[in-house]
Amino acid sequence: MKSLIAYIDMSCFVHGTEDPEKVIKALQTAVPSEHSDKIVLGRSKLKGDYGNPIIFLKTKIEDETVAESVLRHISSQLSTPDKQNLLRELRLHLEKGSLYMRFDKQAAFRGDLRLCTGDPIHMRIRFRKNKDEDVAKILADFGLLPMWNMS
Repeated sequence: MKSLIAYIDMSCFVHGTEDPEKVIKALQTAVPSEHSDKIVLGRSKLKGDYGNPIIFLKTKIEDETVAESVLRHISSQLSTPDKQNLLRELRLHLEKGSLYMRFDKQAAFRGDLRLCTGDPIHMRIRFRKNKDEDVAKILADFGLLPMWNMS
């Protein structure tokens, strides 16, 4: 049986004042430890507005088993208030079969997955279904949404 998840994209910026290894550790917090060795990060060197060095880290998880494991892991790690906020703002996080989330980079470094808006770890989970209602049902089945109603 084919997975419900097509792939997961994860990315974040490493600013010149940050330790790249710590940011990589933060990014790996979203991945179960048994799969962290399967995640290959691409690195791009960029420059900020004032010439400051920035590294862009990005990975794409296409292995169906790993992708589903990541979603289960996030569902188990995210707090109930974050899940309730996600549910409340679900329409802002869903677009054409993809769920977009941002995780607090500093909290993730400490091993805590929390939703945030500023200087985040970006995650896009692309599902094989395109309708928001279908994706919401999948998210509820995985435990990421406490209850859902798209009306």
